[in-house]
Amino acid sequence: MITTLSVASLMALAPQSVSAQDASATAPAVTASAPVQGPQAAVTGDSVAEPAAEIGVYKPLGPEWIKGKPTDGALSFQKQYSQNGKYALWMHDGILLPMITAISLFVLGLLLWVIARFNRRANKVPSKVSHNTFIEVVWTLVPVLILVAVAVPSLTLLGRQFESPPKDAVTIKATGYQWYWGYSYPDNGEFEVISNMLSQEDAVANGEPFQLAVDNRMVVPANTPLRIQITAADVIHSFAVPSLWFKLDAVPGRLNERLLTIEEPGIYYGQCSELCGSRHGYMPIAVEALPRAEWEAWIREQGGTIGEQPSESSDVDAAPAKVAAR
Repeated sequence: MITTLSVASLMALAPQSVSAQDASATAPAVTASAPVQGPQAAVTGDSVAEPAAEIGVYKPLGPEWIKGKPTDGALSFQKQYSQNGKYALWMHDGILLPMITAISLFVLGLLLWVIARFNRRANKVPSKVSHNTFIEVVWTLVPVLILVAVAVPSLTLLGRQFESPPKDAVTIKATGYQWYWGYSYPDNGEFEVISNMLSQEDAVANGEPFQLAVDNRMVVPANTPLRIQITAADVIHSFAVPSLWFKLDAVPGRLNERLLTIEEPGIYYGQCSELCGSRHGYMPIAVEALPRAEWEAWIREQGGTIGEQPSESSDVDAAPAKVAAR
């Protein structure tokens, strides 16, 4: 049972692998200017300093700000940049893996001992004992204690993942289409950004990973509670960003919601993780987390508003405009 839990966790968060093919046939064409390299960052080892951009001025982050992406040869989860992700990674590395390893080694040793001690040649007169009270008590209590040790942190993590966003959380609505993503900002003017995967040539030119880089990212403020709403326009998709410990299904006609707080500015990649058609592997997710002032500047660039309510005379039923960010 414990092994099943661990394998399920790994499968849920594992990055999708896709075969390379022509990426030119992605979703509806969107006019988007070539991304400008982001604010110059001071990079020291694995740490990246805060953006050196002017306060209140938006500049797209460059490839030196990529933090959440798959790593070749990695054996564990990606490095986590949310509180839930860090807790889940600690639970996996500090509780589940040691427990699974100990149980597996114990069962292997017990099996080898039984093979050597109780084979027909070494034990010509087999025992006729029908049961052993002590052993029966042990093999009943030990699994119960193991399940309790797993259940406590698991229920804690589950409760954290169902925490409701606060009233002042920034709302971003992600809509899955065949096969691309749309990001709208209901609290900031209802505009929508359409995000398509970049071709291999454009991704390489930008210094970003192919099949993960997009023309328009989902731009959000860092260190700010986010109300992420997920839905779909056609078939079931799934919005998954492993380094943020975030995965939520996009179901047509249904609005799923979850709280997310990204601790550091940076670029975080994910993919649709629900088989949604022939180009399922070509609708990546790129989240760009910025300091609050730069995010507000980006909102204004798109024609959005910050902390302003729409006028009563506005047409509330009008469809949100689709615009190209950056």
